[in-house]
Amino acid sequence: MSSENATKNVTGDGDEESKGRNFPWATAALGVGLAASLGVGAYQHMNLVNTRMQTAALEREVATLRQTLNSSDLNVTQTLGALRAELDSTRKESASSTEQAKESARRQAEAIAARVTNKLAQRQDEHQKVLTEELDQIKSRTDQATARLTDITTEVGSVRTDVASTRSDLDRTVAELHRTTGDMGVMSGLIATNSKELSALRELGEREYFEFTLTKTSAPQRVGDILVQLKKADFKRNRFTMEIVADDKKVEKKDKNINEPVQFYVVSKARQPYELVVNEVRKDQVIGYLATPKVKVAGRKL
Repeated sequence: MSSENATKNVTGDGDEESKGRNFPWATAALGVGLAASLGVGAYQHMNLVNTRMQTAALEREVATLRQTLNSSDLNVTQTLGALRAELDSTRKESASSTEQAKESARRQAEAIAARVTNKLAQRQDEHQKVLTEELDQIKSRTDQATARLTDITTEVGSVRTDVASTRSDLDRTVAELHRTTGDMGVMSGLIATNSKELSALRELGEREYFEFTLTKTSAPQRVGDILVQLKKADFKRNRFTMEIVADDKKVEKKDKNINEPVQFYVVSKARQPYELVVNEVRKDQVIGYLATPKVKVAGRKL
C-alpha cells in the first residue's frame, strides 16, 4: 500500500509537473486562435462593409436607371402622343385634300367633257357640211356621168350602126372580090384592085399584106421579106416586067398585066406561094401590094 501510494504520489506529482510544463503552449495556441478569429472577423467585417457599399451603389444605380427608364417612358409616351396627334391631323388633312382633289378632278372632268362635246359638235357640223358638199358634188358628177352615159349609149348605137354599115360594106366589097388563076397556074387568093378592097382583105385576115410603090432603079427594093426590082413599066398597055429576089434566087416576071397575081414560092418562108399584084402602072413606076401566107416556116432573112 505504501509503495502504491508512493507510486501514485510520484505519478501524481509527475502529471502536475507535466501540466505545469504544457500550459504556456496552450496559452500561446489560444492566443493564436484568438488572433486568427479576430483576423477572420475583421476580414469578414470588411467584406460585409464592402458588400454593403456595393449593394448601396447598385441600389443607387438601379434608382438612377429606374428614374432614367421612367423619364424615357415619359418621353416615349409623349412622343407617341405627339405622333398620334400628328397622324390624326395628317389623316384629317389627307381626307380633306382627297375630297378637294376629287372635287377638283370632277370639275376638270366636267370642263374637259364640255370642251370635247363642243369640239365634237363643231367637227360633226363641219363633217356634215363637207359630207353635204361631197354628196352634192357626187350628185353633180353622177348627173354628168348619166348624161355622158346617155351620150355614150347614143354614140354606141351610132357606132353599132356604123359598124353594121361598115360590115355590110365589107361584105359587099368581099363579095365583089374574085379569085383567079395566077401566072403559075395556082388558084390565087382574093384579089384587091384598089385600096378599099385591100382594106377589106386586111379585115378578113387571111394573109399578110404589104403595099408598095416601085420605081425603075438599078437596085432592087425591099417589099415585106423579099427584094423586088422594076425592070420595065408600059403604062400605055398596063404591062410591066420585074425581077424578084428570094431564097438567094432571082426570078424574072416578064410582061405581066395589072391585077394579075404574080406567084412565086419562097421555100424557106412558107409552103404556100407568095402573090404580088400590081394595081396601077405609071411611067417607070408601078403601085400594088404583096400578099404572103400567115403560116410560115423558119428561114434566113435576105
